[in-house]
Amino acid sequence: MPIIAPSLLAANFLNLDAECKMLNESQADWYHLDVMDGRFVPNISFGPMLIEFFRKATTKVCDVHLMIEEPEKYAEQFKNAGADILTVHLEACNHLHRNIQQIKALGMKAGVALNPHTPVASLSDILHDIDLVCLMSVNPGFGGQKFIPFTLEKIKQLRKMIDEKGLQVHIEID
Repeated sequence: MPIIAPSLLAANFLNLDAECKMLNESQADWYHLDVMDGRFVPNISFGPMLIEFFRKATTKVCDVHLMIEEPEKYAEQFKNAGADILTVHLEACNHLHRNIQQIKALGMKAGVALNPHTPVASLSDILHDIDLVCLMSVNPGFGGQKFIPFTLEKIKQLRKMIDEKGLQVHIEID
């Protein structure tokens, strides 16, 4: 079953309370919260403090997507802010397995995001440890981009890997 997870970046930040109320009453399953640091991607969005405020007004799963350098330094802050799922970029992690272990030890589900140029085969050794794979269908850090068509092939490749290993891993398209 598909899961619908609207992005907080699409919200009216001047009216967040009403936006949260609308989403809580909608058929959306999760909230997708894109955190950008201005280093891993050129833009800056928001951090744990805004997620903590947002979490107080939400009743649904908070899927936090970190587009940041050194995510291991901030995992506990995002847990404390209310993240249910924490997704890190493979390209931003020097020790991906350690990052995944840290996220799980903090009691969150763990996700790994892949930039458009990163092959899904790079997940082969970690796939059994994660709950979610976020395939970027655009270059991270900017809205309004055109969908990269090769993403459809990557979805097929990833689905095959997951099925061959008999795993229960969500595929998320961002």
